[in-house]
Amino acid sequence: MRGRLLTMSLGIGILLAGVAFGQQKPAEKAKPAAPPDQQAAMEAMKRAGTPGEAHQKLEPMVGTFDVTMKMWMDPSKPADETTGTSENSWVLGNRFVETKYQGTFMGQPFSGIGYTGYDNTTKKYVGTWMDTASTGVMVSKGTMAGNVMKSSASMVDPMTGKMTTLTMKTTVKDNDHHTMEMSGPGPDGKVYKMMEIEYSRKK
Repeated sequence: MRGRLLTMSLGIGILLAGVAFGQQKPAEKAKPAAPPDQQAAMEAMKRAGTPGEAHQKLEPMVGTFDVTMKMWMDPSKPADETTGTSENSWVLGNRFVETKYQGTFMGQPFSGIGYTGYDNTTKKYVGTWMDTASTGVMVSKGTMAGNVMKSSASMVDPMTGKMTTLTMKTTVKDNDHHTMEMSGPGPDGKVYKMMEIEYSRKK
C-alpha cells in the first residue's frame, strides 16, 4: 500500500513539474482526496503505530538496574545465583523498551539483549530475547492486569531441538523494583520455576 502511494505521489509530482516548466503561471488545482479504502488504510496504520497508555505501563522498567538472578537447572537442587546489570531504555519513539544485560552465567561472562512493547493491533504485549548462551531467539506475547504481566514464550530447546513453551510473570513492585519469574517443563515433563530475576534501580 505504501509503495503504491509513493509511486502515485512521484508520478503526480513529475506531471506537475512538466506543466510548470511549459507554462509560466500554471493554474493550481486542488489535490484530489484519497479513495476511501486508502484513507481507511492510512488511518489504521496510524492507530497501529501510535504508542499509548499500554506502552506507558512499561515506564517503571526503564533505567539502569542491579540484577540478582536465580536459576534452577534441576528442580531438586538449590538455585545458582548470579548478579549483573540491566540497562533499559525506550527506543523507536517510545514504542519498545530495549534491555541490555551484562552479567555471568555458569561462571562465564554473559550478555543479552531484548525488546518489549505493546502491539496495538493484537492488543498483546510482545517481546524478543537473544543472548550469548544461544543462537536462537525467544519470542513472547501476553497481557497485563494491574502491575502484573503474564506472558507465554516459545523457543527451541537445545537438548531436543524441538519448540518448547515457557511462561513468564513480571511483577512491577514500584518504580524502582520489579521481578520476573519463568517456568517451564523439567526433564520429567512437569512444569517448575526455572528462573527468578530481581531488578533494583541503581542509585
